[in-house]
Amino acid sequence: MAKDEEKKVKIDETDIDIIRHLQDGRKSFKRIAEELSLAENTVRSRVTKLIDNGVLQITGNVVPGSIPGHSVVFIGVKLQSMDLVKKGKEISKLTGVVSVSVVTGQYDLILVVLLKEGFNLLEFYTEQMSRIKGIQSVETFVVYKDYNFRVPYIL
Repeated sequence: MAKDEEKKVKIDETDIDIIRHLQDGRKSFKRIAEELSLAENTVRSRVTKLIDNGVLQITGNVVPGSIPGHSVVFIGVKLQSMDLVKKGKEISKLTGVVSVSVVTGQYDLILVVLLKEGFNLLEFYTEQMSRIKGIQSVETFVVYKDYNFRVPYIL
């Protein structure tokens, strides 16, 4: 397998049930095990395996609009070349970038970017995006209000 290739891990219904229970990040493995009629060690080992294989990451996420001075933008990016994966990985390392997705349609990439006071959209474009070569154009979508949207606090 090439080093940039993502590992495809098969998950079953039990894994999915455990992941659903982990939506409540404070729920213990013991409680999950009781509710799913599993042994606590089974839940613990499956969660460890999911984390080790990159399927699951347990994080604290925030509602961006609830933190003073913070906001989120979505950015559609058109590239000059079709090197989508390489450029996506490069952009994903920039300060403020929560996620990058290779997409179909009008854009090649869609970015989710977290901004804060002192690191606003102008700083993102001039200090971060300006380092990336091969961008044809961008379109910014400022989020005024969101529903059920959470992001990891990465700034």
